[in-house]
Amino acid sequence: MKWLKGIAVALVVIFALFYMISRPEDAANVVQGAFGAVVSATEAVGRFFSSLAS
Repeated sequence: MKWLKGIAVALVVIFALFYMISRPEDAANVVQGAFGAVVSATEAVGRFFSSLAS
């Protein structure tokens, strides 16, 4: 099973590199979207704990 996980990770990395090379603008948009989602989730957690504390 470990080798299957290694193959899956390798395929994901190869696909990500191919996507970055063939469509750099789209890849940048994906990264920006993911970063925005993380920031938004962090702000939501902060608001939750602020509301909980007050």
